[in-house]
Amino acid sequence: MQQKVRRSEGSAARLWAPLDRFVEWEAEVGAAAEAHGRFAHFAYEFVRFGLKQAWACLFGALLLALLIGTYLFYPKGAALARYDFLVIAAVAIQIVMLVAKLETLEEAKVILVFHVVGTAMEIFKTSVGSWVYPEASLLRIGGVPLFTGFMYAAIGSYIARCWRLFDFRFTRHPPVWALGILSAAIYCNFFAHHYVWDFRPVLFVAAFVLLGPTTIYYKIWKTHRHMPLLLGLALVAFFIWLAENIGTFTAAWTYPNQRHGWELVSLGKAGSWFLLMLISYTLVAALNGVDKMKINREA
Repeated sequence: MQQKVRRSEGSAARLWAPLDRFVEWEAEVGAAAEAHGRFAHFAYEFVRFGLKQAWACLFGALLLALLIGTYLFYPKGAALARYDFLVIAAVAIQIVMLVAKLETLEEAKVILVFHVVGTAMEIFKTSVGSWVYPEASLLRIGGVPLFTGFMYAAIGSYIARCWRLFDFRFTRHPPVWALGILSAAIYCNFFAHHYVWDFRPVLFVAAFVLLGPTTIYYKIWKTHRHMPLLLGLALVAFFIWLAENIGTFTAAWTYPNQRHGWELVSLGKAGSWFLLMLISYTLVAALNGVDKMKINREA
């Protein structure tokens, strides 16, 4: 499924200065692949898709690498607690990415917003025993080490970078204000369901009604391909669930059923991530003005 669009004047890679030097070289590689036939064209576009995804995941991938690395190699009994090291390392990554222009200032602002939103929810969730951070640390609020906010921020960072890298466009997209109301309800339910009925079934239905008709168009190379937006969000939620399993395996946090040994995180958590990701998506959509984006069809 393809939808041809007018070629943009510039490459999204130019947003990040270190990539700018490779834009013309990459265009030559693409032209060479295209000249070698359909299979080479497909292979080039497949690799291009993977590289774009890797670039979009950069911040989250570095955080995941830190969780794995500190689990395997961080010395037990070190003067600096592992969690505190993760906080310092996450801040250092942010500084390096900004200074090296691997991240734009707008993306850093998105990360800050999600850090605050995520930390607030973490403070509540740990207080009611939904999960626990078992290791001691100084840089924390209540039972929440400060590195946890960066994990939520990584989701917002990924969506914001993908939006630009893949030149997202939409048809039949709901108003952002409607998504804002749904996101506010989702966020409130993460707190309220401990005391009243869990409204998640209603929220899933609302998400389907609002986003079910929406098609997202994403450009890997020269043309926009498309898929249902709900499917795209569900796939991202599934990969977040996989990353969460890695996080719990590294003992960064544990659920009540994991107190006596690691177990696979319930697949039902992917649904929770889907709802939480809708909050991230809505905030990024509000920043990017999604309701003004139109498909530019050619005859």
